[in-house]
Amino acid sequence: MDRRSEYYGAASRLTYVAHFFGLTALILILIWLLHYRGGLNYESNNPDLVFNVHPFLMFFSLIFLGGEAMMAYKTVGARHEVKKVVHMLLHLLAICLAIVGISAAFKYHDMKYKEHVYSLHSWIGITTICMFCLQWVFGFFTFMFPKASLPTRNKFVPWHLCGGRALLYMAICAALTGLLEKSTVLPLKPHQRESRLLNFTGLAILFFGIFVDLSVALGYYTLYTGY
Repeated sequence: MDRRSEYYGAASRLTYVAHFFGLTALILILIWLLHYRGGLNYESNNPDLVFNVHPFLMFFSLIFLGGEAMMAYKTVGARHEVKKVVHMLLHLLAICLAIVGISAAFKYHDMKYKEHVYSLHSWIGITTICMFCLQWVFGFFTFMFPKASLPTRNKFVPWHLCGGRALLYMAICAALTGLLEKSTVLPLKPHQRESRLLNFTGLAILFFGIFVDLSVALGYYTLYTGY
């Protein structure tokens, strides 16, 4: 029990570091969109303002809320059923916001008469949101309602956990390729402030994912080892 408490404490402490990087990335994205890109408005007649909804919601949904849902289930001290409901609802909210974020990108392309889903970034993003939805549906029917048998749930837990961790990194990969693509299209000069801001934003997103993954891994290790 002492060893479990040690790992559980380490996992909980890592969530503070993850929150720091997550909130930092969120603030940097808002600075970029509001200060450098003129704001964000899904209903605007300006296609650039419509597009700006896309990076904000995609980060806030699949990465930030997805990471929070993972940490809430593995490292927060609460009843198991409460953590399951919070985990499920945060991921459902993430899916809803991600759909709006993707629709903003499609709307922007329509307004600019551009082709859809042609870049590596878009391929990774579409694949991620599709698998994210499948993960949620499969998890809901397995763990929430109508709920599979206990042996089946126990067998599925490691796969569900690994799938969630992989999807978080896929979402981060989509975000980083998206930032790179946008900085290339604008185009941004190597050492101007906006370019550096995007670089720091990408690093904050990456470190958020790393520390979320570490905290979840330690939380899982605590629950399922024999220590």
